[in-house]
Amino acid sequence: METQGVMKEIQYEEFEEKIIEIRRTSKVTKGGKNLSFRVVAIVGNKNGKVGLGIGKAREVPEAIRKAISAAKRNIIEVPVINGTIPHEIIGRQDASKVLLRPAAPGTGIIAGGTVRAVVELAGIQNILTKSLGSTNPLNLALATMNGLKNLLDPRKVAKLRDISVEEVFKGVRREDNA
Repeated sequence: METQGVMKEIQYEEFEEKIIEIRRTSKVTKGGKNLSFRVVAIVGNKNGKVGLGIGKAREVPEAIRKAISAAKRNIIEVPVINGTIPHEIIGRQDASKVLLRPAAPGTGIIAGGTVRAVVELAGIQNILTKSLGSTNPLNLALATMNGLKNLLDPRKVAKLRDISVEEVFKGVRREDNA
């Protein structure tokens, strides 16, 4: 049992962490205001794996620890081809929308702060993004994650359609016999 825990820790060491938001929240009770903190964190290996986590606690360090731990449990695979995403997609979360577009090499990351943090840690070097609707950092991060999660890997699409990867990108044109 002990060795499994050690293996998981070693696996996590390669991930970089970023704190997106630290928000102080309060609950009003009969005895006064109870303060607590909510932290939104992103972890990624800059090689196609990224995760988002939320942590809540009475103290900031504990909330950060919880958020990073949650992010490591929620890691997704992102198909990155030549430093960009394979196709355009819109990620949605509540009132936030994030448009993610592939970009030519040398473009860089054109994105706002929250979206930039997510795509950087996912390992995407060239991407065009546009945030639409609500600019709540948590919802923007979740919308970006939803968009990245719904990206289709061209290799899997090619296998499903029984065609080559090049044909997936170019589109197969068939002659009409009618």
